[in-house]
Amino acid sequence: MRAGAPKAEPAKGSRGGLALTLIVLPLLAINIGGAQYYFADLGERVRHPWHAWLRPSGYIGQSAGLIALLVFVFLWLYPLRKKWKALAFTGSVGKWLDVHVTTAMALPLLLAIHAAWRSDGVIGLGLAAMLIVCASGIVGRYLYVRIPRAKSGVELTRDEVAAQRRELIVRLAEATGTSVNAVEELLTVSDDSGANENPLRVLGRLLTNDLMRWKRSRDLRRRWAAASPDGHPIGRAALRDAVRLADREMSLTQQTRMLEATHRVFRYWHVAHRPFAITALVAVVIHVVVVVAVGATWLR
Repeated sequence: MRAGAPKAEPAKGSRGGLALTLIVLPLLAINIGGAQYYFADLGERVRHPWHAWLRPSGYIGQSAGLIALLVFVFLWLYPLRKKWKALAFTGSVGKWLDVHVTTAMALPLLLAIHAAWRSDGVIGLGLAAMLIVCASGIVGRYLYVRIPRAKSGVELTRDEVAAQRRELIVRLAEATGTSVNAVEELLTVSDDSGANENPLRVLGRLLTNDLMRWKRSRDLRRRWAAASPDGHPIGRAALRDAVRLADREMSLTQQTRMLEATHRVFRYWHVAHRPFAITALVAVVIHVVVVVAVGATWLR
């Protein structure tokens, strides 16, 4: 790899998964624990002992609404980070996106608690728009990580990707005791680019690539775990590193071949994502103004 070439950002699935779990579990507990109240008729709710806590203007219900409002405002900081380079000191775009997506996953649960599982009126429109925004955000995150990037979030050039692949193949050949040519042959993946396919077919091809790479990684793990070409088994740590390097190299190859199609679908995604986000914002603003105007709050 040439000097100064940026390295791709490492996977952060474990940290992101832990953060998401810590956020979601308490909210799931409230939704499940309050099911007796949420599924009761409106007349029964008024007499329910949890009504003061779980109703939309109750202590838990409205607290969830306030937190959801703060989270929603926070989510709008991510577009500002992408647009203004002066905010680079706050972290890379990639890290901001991880926090953006992880935080957004809590919104449907917060809104369900705040709305007490009712979705009529303006808040129903906002909830529907928010659910669509969250779902499309997951798709956007999926597309984003399939574009090769440096740690800073800047997209890598094709030359930089090729340099990374060469380095990975050499390291993998050293780790497994095989030749560079043999490694390249083992890691050969489909050369379909999907350049002229519609967005849904491109997404399907990306998912297929992920499945193919997962199967190939499992096959390589079994092969290398049995014995290296010189007849000596590979150590557990070395085997784990070798499979990780192989998966990364195959991922870069697939991403490079699908790059044009991924960019095209990503542009379509931006066009579809923004209107729903703005709709959700308008609905939330109207809802907050009405609630404050009629005094339907315990914050008095």
